[in-house]
Amino acid sequence: MTYEETLDYLYNQMPEYQRIGERAYKVGLDNSLALDRIFGHPHRQYKTIHVAGTNGKGSTSHLLAAILSESGYRVGLYTSPHLTDFRERIRVNGEMIDKNFVVDFTKKYRVQFEPVMPSFFELTMEMAFLWFAHQKVDIAVIETGLGGRLDSTNIITPMLSIITNIGLDHMKFLGDTLPLIATEKAGIIKQGVPVVIGEKGNQEVERVFRDKAASLQAPIRFAEEEINDISAVRAGFRWIFHTREYHSIICELGGFAQQKNARTLLTAVALLREVGLVIPRDAVYRGFSQVITLTGLQGRWQLLHKKPKIICDIAHNEHGLRDVMEQLKSEQYNQLHMVFGMASDKDRESVLPLLPKEARYYFTRASVERALDEQLLQEEARAYGLTGERYGSVTQAVAAAIKNADENDLIFIGGSSFVVADALPLFS
Repeated sequence: MTYEETLDYLYNQMPEYQRIGERAYKVGLDNSLALDRIFGHPHRQYKTIHVAGTNGKGSTSHLLAAILSESGYRVGLYTSPHLTDFRERIRVNGEMIDKNFVVDFTKKYRVQFEPVMPSFFELTMEMAFLWFAHQKVDIAVIETGLGGRLDSTNIITPMLSIITNIGLDHMKFLGDTLPLIATEKAGIIKQGVPVVIGEKGNQEVERVFRDKAASLQAPIRFAEEEINDISAVRAGFRWIFHTREYHSIICELGGFAQQKNARTLLTAVALLREVGLVIPRDAVYRGFSQVITLTGLQGRWQLLHKKPKIICDIAHNEHGLRDVMEQLKSEQYNQLHMVFGMASDKDRESVLPLLPKEARYYFTRASVERALDEQLLQEEARAYGLTGERYGSVTQAVAAAIKNADENDLIFIGGSSFVVADALPLFS
């Protein structure tokens, strides 16, 4: 098989949650454990760090990988979903997995893994673990897919666990209250393994984390307590962070949420030093200032064009979009154009009230089965005072927005990582 044929096989034979939704979701770790036995438990050959949370886990994982690689370590990074290239999911020191390895892995092990009937995520996770072993990484940063307790990645025993925050998302699978979702995320906490909590949330959520950590004798640190003096100053599309320990950290990521992520990261760095990693101060500065360059991260308050200013962001739930909508208010423009689409299983009733009523909307659907019909989105948005035209593809919606925008206007593209994924190639 060619690389393209291999990807077609993986997408078509192994159901992918990102594309088709709940039909691809498999409860339990049985498949992951079975695959892990087939491949000889490759993740045991290197240290791991496990990252979960409703939002911010992708940025946190990439920032941590950048800092560790700048500290001289060989670092694997496993994240999802990808935006424009499947290989974005699996990187070593910023370099994507080799296409030939993807082909050879599938061809060599197909007879062994097909009887397990793994999901796309379960199989590509094991592909990542094997690639990291093949590349002799020192450490791998592993981002959960969905949840924590029953997430496929939860077969690892990390040196550190990180839970960024808790918000209402994937409620059909994780529960419909914050404490229930926190319980699922807290499932990545392991016996005696330190854990960093980025945001406490409410008292019930905090209690879930404290009780779980106590039951497993896992040292727990809350970033809001550890880094309680952080301040931030905007510098164009970047941030400059200040704390007692660090002065003038320049962050290449410009989203409002990065202040919270920075607090989580600095707490994690302190803990990693305590357990024996050597992380120089200048590596922290370089990791923050060059995270996009070092890891290839995309889609986080990303500037795509200057005149008119075009910004995209993959935030896709109430918890994430609230920060993004606040950030839009801080921008200067004559007219705001919103190219907006959602996944069909997201909670529109919590998202649509957050969107600016004064904007001109270009309702659209992404090129995945899971995307919400643009006509339905347009009709539901009208009830919240949001008006605009509908377009059958992101390409058409972006083209219409650019045609209608003056150079002093702002075009925002978002609502779903799939919308951003369809838009990015238009600006490459």
